[in-house]
Amino acid sequence: QWGKIMSLTNAFETETLEWLFTTTGVTRPTAWFTALYTVAPTDSGGGTEVSGGAYARVTTVLSVTGDTATNGSALEWDTATATWGTVVAVGIFDASTGGNLIAYGNLTTSKTITIGDVFRISAGNLDITLD
Repeated sequence: QWGKIMSLTNAFETETLEWLFTTTGVTRPTAWFTALYTVAPTDSGGGTEVSGGAYARVTTVLSVTGDTATNGSALEWDTATATWGTVVAVGIFDASTGGNLIAYGNLTTSKTITIGDVFRISAGNLDITLD
């Protein structure tokens, strides 16, 4: 298993509470994208997302069972055309570029990506839990 996303960002914790308990105009995302990080983000965002070398966020479809959302199909990034560094964390965004970081977490095992490598997360190995 590559990792469990353990935290929603502060911004999305607030939006979740507003969606559940108020009538404010919170807009639900309609698509999700997984990003890779060489420096992990925190509740307030930040971190260092991989860039260059054919890197792009991957469209992600999640399914929910109980208190866990998981990827129903494998996530696969394009072949690296430059060294990406050591991937230590993932994040879920609401846009393919820019956008808002919704959730994040450290990988169980970090992975160094060099030229010619392909980073993959098998189906069912990316879990988002609310504990």
